[in-house]
Amino acid sequence: MPLGKEVDLDERFGELDLRNDSDIPDVPPSTDSTPEILKRALSGLSARWKNWWIRGILTLAMISMFFLIIYLGSFMLMLLVLSIQVKCFHEIITIGYRVYHSYDLPWFRSLSWYFLLCVNYFFYGETVADYFATFVQRREQLQFLIRYHRFISFALYLAGFCMFVLSLVKKHYRLQFYMFAWTHVTLLITVTQSHLVIQNLFEGMIWFLVPISSVICNDITAYIFGFFFGRTPLIKLSPKKTWEGFIGGFFSTVVFGFIFSYFLAQYQYFVCPVEYNSETNRFVTECEPSELFQIKKYSVPPLLQAVLGWESVNMYPFQMHSIALATFASLIGPFGGFFASGFKRAFKIKDFADTIPGHGGIMDRFDCQYLMATFVHVYITSFIRGPNPSKLLKQLLILQPEQQLNVYKTLKSHLVEKGILQPSLRG
Repeated sequence: MPLGKEVDLDERFGELDLRNDSDIPDVPPSTDSTPEILKRALSGLSARWKNWWIRGILTLAMISMFFLIIYLGSFMLMLLVLSIQVKCFHEIITIGYRVYHSYDLPWFRSLSWYFLLCVNYFFYGETVADYFATFVQRREQLQFLIRYHRFISFALYLAGFCMFVLSLVKKHYRLQFYMFAWTHVTLLITVTQSHLVIQNLFEGMIWFLVPISSVICNDITAYIFGFFFGRTPLIKLSPKKTWEGFIGGFFSTVVFGFIFSYFLAQYQYFVCPVEYNSETNRFVTECEPSELFQIKKYSVPPLLQAVLGWESVNMYPFQMHSIALATFASLIGPFGGFFASGFKRAFKIKDFADTIPGHGGIMDRFDCQYLMATFVHVYITSFIRGPNPSKLLKQLLILQPEQQLNVYKTLKSHLVEKGILQPSLRG
């Protein structure tokens, strides 16, 4: 290329046909982050069994850490969700940066992280307004932020939008808009879904633990069944996935979810909605368990009576819902992993990152969890939850006195019409 000749990178990018995978630039392969002590201990094994032991050891370590965080309480679980969200966002954005690194997009990474902050500010501000109304009411500076929260959020996003427009350079137009879309889709996948995870947690820790544990159980058991019995390929996107693993994982997960939910349903700590106590300044999980978490007697269908020898069984109603959650985690949840596999193949990478030896990046482990979180949120709002009285009361308490009086009069008239209250003798 002659010196001094200006190169129009937008024209060069135009020569790339993104409809053809062969034109996608190669991303440097992930490095092996396996600890040296494990490498030496497993040096005599074949690659297949070495991977088995590495995945197994790290899986047990992650599960142990997860139980520790559960023990530490709801607030630590929320911090864990936020940390995972940030790391997943980082892994996806880094792939985009590596693929198109040679184009040196101005402000790309800075704007990506700015938009992440803006979207988190919006979602977590909504959560504070919904669940911590009493706490906010006592602090005047927070009242201002909550009252104008959506306007502030929109203004922050507009600032980022204007910065993006100002960063547009003639030689980069098309690529910059590709990466602008890349950032927003990544935000949709990570931030929105992690917000739903936290919403599920506020309904009760059981709505957080059973879905997440079901996905983990399905991932582990499908791997085990596929490793030992897998013969029939399941899907071309993931050549190592087999029908044997898929079916074995399904039955194992349904049984696990049913038993695990029985264990959790016995404790208030897991079944009560997570609420913030403004007097003690901490999260509390104390309540009278709802009917979902009270033992009931169910008749066994005639066909199963002959097999089991039981006419009836005592169980928690939530266990029936756990079957639906486990079924989704086993049959539909894996498609989140298949989607991630297609994404990785599109950009010629094996894993999203090399954060966890034998597993890849954080996103490699949570690709199915985000899909599961959305289903659980939809399931709760569709089949479980009605209006939350405590949440409505908190919202009423932050109204102006005149508005509270109008609500009181309307409610009183409604109860009198229903015959619940006697009409007042005084006019």
